[in-house]
Amino acid sequence: MMNQRPIETPDHEAAPRRGLVVALEIIADEAPAEGMTLQAFTHALGERAFGLMLFALTIPVCIPLLYGIPQIVSLPMIAIAVQMAMGRPQPWIPRRFGERRLGKSGLMQMATGARKWFGWIEAVARPRLLLLSGPTAERVVGAVFVVFVASILIPFPATNTLPGIGIAMASIGLITRDGLLVVAGLVIGIAWITLLVVGIAVLGPAFVDLFKDALKSMLGFG
Repeated sequence: MMNQRPIETPDHEAAPRRGLVVALEIIADEAPAEGMTLQAFTHALGERAFGLMLFALTIPVCIPLLYGIPQIVSLPMIAIAVQMAMGRPQPWIPRRFGERRLGKSGLMQMATGARKWFGWIEAVARPRLLLLSGPTAERVVGAVFVVFVASILIPFPATNTLPGIGIAMASIGLITRDGLLVVAGLVIGIAWITLLVVGIAVLGPAFVDLFKDALKSMLGFG
């Protein structure tokens, strides 16, 4: 007689070893119809929970001109980033965040977005510049992530996409031990923070409107 799997926990043991995107696809596919709690999702991510959790939660953050959801997921993200900077071996999710339920459709969209936008990046990732993806570097990256997520919390349009992409790329780099990707992700996020601070200092709130219009034009929404 076959062993019955726990309703909240997909078969996660092989998922992380097969790659970030595949891990999310397995978790989404095997999640029950009612979805799963954030705590169960964390458990399903297994031994690489820090990087994979940040990568997974960042997917909706990367969607341009999406409001509301990035600010919601950024709360557990900043808690994870702080723990990462402190050097904790595994993330701890506050109960009020851990009990939030991720719907089955949301998990499927998360996996689809990960494959569409970051599948090619993971495909070219390989161990290099290992010093930049080790334990000490991970703590430094966690501290920088706190700043990135703080910018996502700012209730301005178009403030989430670039720091989200930076976090996603750096997270892939940490998991795959690709220091080059870690650096690339940090450069993208720091460049955005610098642009945001300088732009607002020089142009004030008008900078946000100018950037939003430019982004809409590039995406064909304008």
